[in-house]
Amino acid sequence: MGIFHFLLPTLLFLGSGFHAHATAGDSDPIYMTCVEKCKKTGCIQEQCFNSCNVSLSAEAPWYFQEPLYIRWKEWDCLDECRYHCMVLREAEREKRDDQPVKYHGKWPFRRVFGIQEPVSVAVSMLNLALIFHGWLSFFILLHYKLPMKPSGKTYYEYTGLWHVYAILSMNSWFWSVVFHSRYLELTEKLYYSSTLAFLGFILMISVIRALNITTEAARVMVAAPVIAFVTTHILFLNVVQFDYEWNLGVVAVLATTQLVFWTIYGIRSCQPSRWKLWFSLLGSALAMLLEIIDFPPYKGFIDSHASWQATSIPITYIWWSFIKDDAEYTTAILTKKAK
Repeated sequence: MGIFHFLLPTLLFLGSGFHAHATAGDSDPIYMTCVEKCKKTGCIQEQCFNSCNVSLSAEAPWYFQEPLYIRWKEWDCLDECRYHCMVLREAEREKRDDQPVKYHGKWPFRRVFGIQEPVSVAVSMLNLALIFHGWLSFFILLHYKLPMKPSGKTYYEYTGLWHVYAILSMNSWFWSVVFHSRYLELTEKLYYSSTLAFLGFILMISVIRALNITTEAARVMVAAPVIAFVTTHILFLNVVQFDYEWNLGVVAVLATTQLVFWTIYGIRSCQPSRWKLWFSLLGSALAMLLEIIDFPPYKGFIDSHASWQATSIPITYIWWSFIKDDAEYTTAILTKKAK
């Protein structure tokens, strides 16, 4: 993915979390009454939920059991009641031409096959696939199209870093798919942790590339404190306390620092394709407006966050094009020196 495109909205999303304070929807007396009644009776109007029947056995006939994809995602009685009361309440609001409101800190999305944010899931999968494509084309370029050293290694001195970058990037988008499929404490922590690991590694690359650090000893001096800090922070969030405000501060520091170093690289570099770097930066800044506006989901599916994820697709393509151009440019210089 484009580095800047990923980082800027992350400040907003990871800083807030989905365990938000009470919002208009869940404070609505009609909604609250609906949920309480549903928890007691297990039904909303004529629709009843097996998950609210505690006596239901796993050995019960198939027609009494929830579909496998619902049971796999652990939709319990409270979740079912909240979701269907939300849908019912929003239908009533729509009839009065009222705007959608948030419930428990989230916009009212419509589930599809048990998936809470189907559009975000689909777009995250597309981003993941595009990163894999970019990584694969980068690998083919280096190992099959560009000249290699007599030792069999590539002339491009940042090959290993971009390989790790691709793996961490795909890992982050994978957990984005999982998290937007189902909001759980576990999926939230995995999404946050994978994203923080990715942010830390981006910072390492930005420093190493901007300062053109090629010796292993110098790279270790850059990497060691970053790895130690990010690892400690991830452990703190998962073991000690999931502090959203503290996390927002940490993400802001990581993002701001790497943005400074990428700006330094863009100014100092003579790389012909550096315009792609600036394109990623400016495009990401404009796309961040989607997150700031934070509009409700259209027809219950496409909200500002899903729209931002969609705009990451072309920027991801441009970013990987820049990485490959950088590899070609650097290899050409080094092969001339080797001759």
